[in-house]
Amino acid sequence: PPEVQRRHILVRAFYMMGAGTLLVLLFSDPMVDVMSEIGTVSGIPAFYISFVLAPLASNASELIAAYSYASKKTTKTITIGLSALEGAAIMNNTFGLGIFLALVYFRQLEWSFSAETIAIVAVEIIMFFIARRRVLTVKSAVIVACLFPASIALVAILENVFGLD
Repeated sequence: PPEVQRRHILVRAFYMMGAGTLLVLLFSDPMVDVMSEIGTVSGIPAFYISFVLAPLASNASELIAAYSYASKKTTKTITIGLSALEGAAIMNNTFGLGIFLALVYFRQLEWSFSAETIAIVAVEIIMFFIARRRVLTVKSAVIVACLFPASIALVAILENVFGLD
């Protein structure tokens, strides 16, 4: 019956959410320590290390799913894969920035993230215009692929050339 099936789906969903939350609680602090240590050992600021490694680790499942869709090589499955990646990227950036800004505001933390915030908002604006297109081309894909290294470069330029914090 539909009621039993619905209940089974809800129980499984809550179980999976709980298990995922537990995994995040167990592994997030050690992951931060590892990234900080990589920064210390390599001499690269921890921000740049986390800016590269954290998104790769947290979005690996979406990348694998999108690759799986794209490997079927039909217009519909490639569109689904790209849409999923766009949605995940926009949602992660918006959600992360929102939480970050809320923490700074409500905990009255010192503001020292102007360069990073400008880079995130710039990527969000560019992605807004790209995501509104009805047809995505290889040129669109190249632009999207370049946003990640470009945002890291933008942060470096804003901090080291313009002196933003």
